Amino acid sequence: MNMDVSAIFQIAGIGIIIAMIHSVLKQMGKEDMAHWVTVIGFVVVLFMVVRLLNDLFQEIKTIFLFQ
Repeated sequence: MNMDVSAIFQIAGIGIIIAMIHSVLKQMGKEDMAHWVTVIGFVVVLFMVVRLLNDLFQEIKTIFLFQ
């Protein structure tokens, strides 16, 4: 079972970009938009993590159920 490191870098990259956008919007005085950008970024990363967890559970299922 090989670990896909690129997914970790994608999540980290999204986090850095969202943090930068949040900071810029907050400096401009648009705190509501900054919060929405953070929430949308969180949802995108959450979907990525759910997809990765699904792959993990499928791998565990194939190992222990011998499918």
